[in-house]
Amino acid sequence: MSKMWQRNRSRRKQQAIIAAICALFSASVVALPLGAAETPLKSASLMPLWEPQAQFAGYYVALDKGIYARHGIDLKILRDGPGHSAAEALKNGTADFAILWLTTALQHRSSGAQLVNLAQIIQQSSMMLISKKTAGIKTIADMDGKKVGLWEGDVSIPPRTLFARHKIKVRVVRQSHTVNLFLRGGIDVTSAMWFNEYHTILNSGVDPDELNVIFLRDQGMNFIEDGIYTMEKTLHKDPALAVAFVDASLEGWRYAFDHPDEALDIVIKYMREAHLPATRTHQKWMLERMRDLMMPASAQGKLGNLLDQDYQVVGRAMQKNGLIRDFPDYKAFVWRPDAGKK
Repeated sequence: MSKMWQRNRSRRKQQAIIAAICALFSASVVALPLGAAETPLKSASLMPLWEPQAQFAGYYVALDKGIYARHGIDLKILRDGPGHSAAEALKNGTADFAILWLTTALQHRSSGAQLVNLAQIIQQSSMMLISKKTAGIKTIADMDGKKVGLWEGDVSIPPRTLFARHKIKVRVVRQSHTVNLFLRGGIDVTSAMWFNEYHTILNSGVDPDELNVIFLRDQGMNFIEDGIYTMEKTLHKDPALAVAFVDASLEGWRYAFDHPDEALDIVIKYMREAHLPATRTHQKWMLERMRDLMMPASAQGKLGNLLDQDYQVVGRAMQKNGLIRDFPDYKAFVWRPDAGKK
């Protein structure tokens, strides 16, 4: 009986070993096709308009939370700032995607660069002209002959177009990336963005009641700013990548607005990595204003859409003032995968 028990025990061991080998073999057979079926991430790069800050929270959140990776993209966000140009990076192939103002994109398109709008992030212009009430400047006409701070380059297009429309000449003073000259009384009027410099002025101790504020959009100049752009050749080479990038970016923005504290943590982390001063209060203001600016004006609107009417207003104003020779048809400039475009 002892020998029979030993034979049975030996048989059971053999069966267990065979079962284990079969299980391992089956697992390896199943695992190999799955591994082979995994699609590698596509490398892509984005250049924002400026250094890390909440103005670009959606992209940093999408990167940090793995949203781009989930959409099949291995994204690198390039460093922008002084000495860098998002438009030039796009044109020379350094960046696959870039954040540009509509005015900038139209200028480069008019000059022959085949830029394409993939999504319009900001839906209403944030640009302001601010003066102290003591200066007695209540209207655009009151700025005639006054010292007005303007940033250099494409970002000065909206106010210059506005001055041309009103047929006034201002004394342009080059404005740096601070509002110190305005605070010290060196200029009568300063350019400002609602989500940024305006809040900086308030934080300096100036009461809102001490200021006269003119939004350019209230003057019929809704020169909408941040949009996502790429080159036509990049789009035609891989339209699926463009779709995935836009979808992931908008998802990043939605997540940032739904989880503002976490979004601020992420933005501030990237700011510190870039050795930039990070004030949470200011970044919070910026994120909240970006939400205001990105939300469609009507219930029928859609996040990320560039409306034909906004496009036409900006294009015609720039053409009338000699800033561009012409501008393309809306359907040639704006690409949406649901519009039947190839």
